[in-house]
Amino acid sequence: MPGSLRFRPPWWAVALAVSGCAAGIALGNWQSGRAAEKRAAAAAQKPEVLRGEFLPGSLLFLDNKTYQGRPGYHVLQVLRLRDGKTVLVNRGWVPAGPTRAQLPEVRTPAGELALEGLRLDHLPHALEPGGAKREGSVWQNASVDEVAAWTGLPLERGVFEQHGDVGDGLVRDWPRADGGVAMHESYALQWYSLSALSVVLLLALNIRRDDAAAG
Repeated sequence: MPGSLRFRPPWWAVALAVSGCAAGIALGNWQSGRAAEKRAAAAAQKPEVLRGEFLPGSLLFLDNKTYQGRPGYHVLQVLRLRDGKTVLVNRGWVPAGPTRAQLPEVRTPAGELALEGLRLDHLPHALEPGGAKREGSVWQNASVDEVAAWTGLPLERGVFEQHGDVGDGLVRDWPRADGGVAMHESYALQWYSLSALSVVLLLALNIRRDDAAAG
C-alpha cells in the first residue's frame, strides 16, 4: 500500500519561504497603492480656464526637458489675472537651439488670453548639484516660491499647466496624471505571483511520501 505523505521542511526553507512571501505581498501592495494614487490624482484634476495676460520680463526656461527624444525646455511665465492676482504658468515645451548659448525664440501673445489647463501642486523636479544658484533665465528646477522671489510678485500657490493652444507654437503633449497605472498593476501582479510561488515551492520541495513497511 502507498505510504502516507509527510511535510517536514528544514527551518531555513520555512524562513526563506515566509520572507519571500512577505516581501512579495509588501511590494505588490506598494505597486497597487501607486496605481490607486495615480487614479485618484487623475480623478481630482478638473480643467479650468484662466483669463489674464502674460507679464513681460517673467519668462523662464526649465532646462533638460525632452520631447520624443529631442532636448528642449519647459517655458514658464507669470500670468496676471483680471483681479490682479498672479499665477505661474507652465506654457509648454520648446526645442533647444543649435547651441546652449542660443535660447529659442518664444512668442508671447499680447493682451488678455483665455488659457485652458489644470492646476498642479508643483513643477516636475530634476536632479541638480546642491546649492545651485537661480541666475539668468535658464533654471534646472523651479518652485513657486523661487519664482516669486525672482520676480518680486506674490504668486498664487500651485502651477497652472496650460493645455489650450494660443498660437505660440509650443508643444503641450503633457503626460496624463494616471499614466503608468497599467505598469504598476502589472508589477503588482508579478510580485503577488512571486509570493505565491514561494509557498508552492516550499510545499513541492518538502512533501515526501513514506513507503509502507513490509509486514
